[in-house]
Amino acid sequence: MVFFIPMTSQKNLSIAHAWFEAFNAHNLDKLLSLYDEDAEHFSPKLKIRHPETNGIVKGQTALRTWWEDAFERLPSLQYKVTSLTADSDRVFMEYVRHVENEENLLVAEVLEIKEGMIVASRVYHG
Repeated sequence: MVFFIPMTSQKNLSIAHAWFEAFNAHNLDKLLSLYDEDAEHFSPKLKIRHPETNGIVKGQTALRTWWEDAFERLPSLQYKVTSLTADSDRVFMEYVRHVENEENLLVAEVLEIKEGMIVASRVYHG
């Protein structure tokens, strides 16, 4: 059986692959270049570390601050992709979060994409 993948879905999968490449290289400029200037990000870890945010940061400056802190605190932080599913508006990503001397964590994340840019992302894990 052959499945047809629409070009918008393929483009969104390419964005997800670029996201993982930039994240695992800890390349903030490349990572942020995938996001709209006003993008919104939710993470349970953000909610724990910065309760005043209720888990949400908005804009590239706030995203940079969040990820700079994560990369400094966790220099071995890496994500291993287990599954990517895309449609014309979003990518559903499943991956394993690995940090040296910590238990691996299964994670799901949704990237909402408009006009080739990530406008929102939401992380799910236990």
